[in-house]
Order: sequence, then C-alpha cells, then structure tokens
Amino acid sequence: MCSLHRENLNQLEPSTRHFHARSLRFPLGTRTLVMGVINVTPDSFSDGGEAFAFDAAVERGIRLALEGADIIDIGGESTRPGSEPISLDEELARVIPVVEALAGKVEAAISIDTYKADVAGKALAAGAHIVNDISAGNFDPGMPEVVARIGAGVVLMHIKGTPRDMQQNPTYGDLMGEIKGYLTEAVHRFETGGVKRDRILVDPGIGFGKLLDHNLELIRRLGELQGLAAGVMLGPSRKSFIGTLTDRPVTERLAGTIAAVVAGVQAGADVVRVHDVEPVIDALKVADYLRGMKVAAS
Repeated sequence: MCSLHRENLNQLEPSTRHFHARSLRFPLGTRTLVMGVINVTPDSFSDGGEAFAFDAAVERGIRLALEGADIIDIGGESTRPGSEPISLDEELARVIPVVEALAGKVEAAISIDTYKADVAGKALAAGAHIVNDISAGNFDPGMPEVVARIGAGVVLMHIKGTPRDMQQNPTYGDLMGEIKGYLTEAVHRFETGGVKRDRILVDPGIGFGKLLDHNLELIRRLGELQGLAAGVMLGPSRKSFIGTLTDRPVTERLAGTIAAVVAGVQAGADVVRVHDVEPVIDALKVADYLRGMKVAAS
C-alpha cells in the first residue's frame, strides 16, 4: 500500500508540529512516520548486500514505497561497527543513480544517508528531500550550508567515536545528559548555519557507540529528547542489542524490532527507521491507535 493511500485512510487529528523537507510537510504527533532502508553496499550488517546492485536497490525502493514507507533512506557506505570509510567517488557512484531513479517516481520522500556534504549536495540536486547524517554534522562542517541552501530536512544523530571504533567499550558518565548536550549543540550549529528547526529531527543513535544497557535506557527515555528539534527519530531495526536479548541472527530479528519500535513510539519517537516496512506499519496502526490516535482500519 503506498504512503499517500495510507495517509488517506488515517483520520488524522490536528497536529501542532510538522517536519519540513524541501516542499514536503510531515505532521508529527498524528501517527508514527516510517523510514524504509536501502543499503547500496556490499557489506551491510542487516542484509548482506542484497540491494547493492542498482536494479536491486531500485526494486527495493519501489517495494518500500508500495508497502507504505513515508521516507526511503538510501545509503552507500556501511556504518556497521568496525567498518572502514569509502571514497567520495565510490559513494557517489553507488547512491546517485538510485536517488535519480526513485526521486519523483515514488510517493515517498527520499533521504540520503551520508555524513559527507558533497554526497548530500549531489543527492539533493538529484531529487532527495532529507539528509540523514550519523555524525550530526561533526564529520563534515560543510553539511549545514548544503542543507540550508536547498531547504532540505535533516536528521542529526548521536554517535560516540566513529563506526570504526564506536563499539570499543563506550562509556558514559551521564548517558542522556551527554547525548542531549551533543544533539543540542548540533541543532544550534545547523540553525546558525541557516537550517530552520522545523527541518530538523534528532536521533539518539541506537547501536552507535552504545552497549546493551545504553540502548535500552535510551529507548525508555526517548521522550526527553522531545523539544530539541521538530521531532525524534529512532532506528532500532535488526540491531545487535536485539540479537543479544533474543539470541537471534540478524535475519530473524523482526519480532524484536517491532517490540523496540512500539516501545520507542510509546516513549516519544515520531519517526522510526526500519528494514521491514510492511509488518512494522501493521504494528504501528495498533500502537498508534492505543496511544489515542484516530487511525482507521484498512
């Protein structure tokens, strides 16, 4: 089911919050938005590179849109624990053709998952609406200017360290305090660079420099990030903490992912980033209704 049709089925209550991304406006607080993932990489932790080839990536994007994704997130560099960065040219070669193929052809918004300002700029020029930056602009100081110039939306995520070293015994004195401080500084930096707050989402970065207890605490306390920006995004899909709790390999973590997603939206998530869009949307129809949102059965 496409995202536009799903929107028509929802009897939405008035929303006082919105997330803006170029010409698009997403209401927050009426139902949970879903971001579907396309990893245009040969070494993704979550899918083993099943969408690495161009045709496979485009096919997956179309399928995610038909399943109801509000946003499709396209990434060309693996950021799994221990991963090494790739060159700018390689990342561009992987993602730009996919962005061009999907932009304007699916009803979902297009997001580019990158921390490189040059990649973000070229993806936005190719039709993307949102930049999903795992470093919140800390890895490339040119990112705020690129986002502001296009009027794009941006997701600012917390990471401790880099993908190469982030899981090497990360420690915190005050977990939520440190993450809120990091994200507050990032939002201020982007606002100073010309990006309006209603174009910014924040993400605590589940699994990015966090151990099991850190991830669980962040999901429980997610609502404490509300107010930092337009809204809050959560990305627990297939993460290793679910494998630890369920003793399931990455390909068998759907049930655990749905549990984390539902707990997250109950705690305050506005957007969830997942690999398995259709079953998560089914779960969210129930979870959102139970939270008092008027979502009609389809």
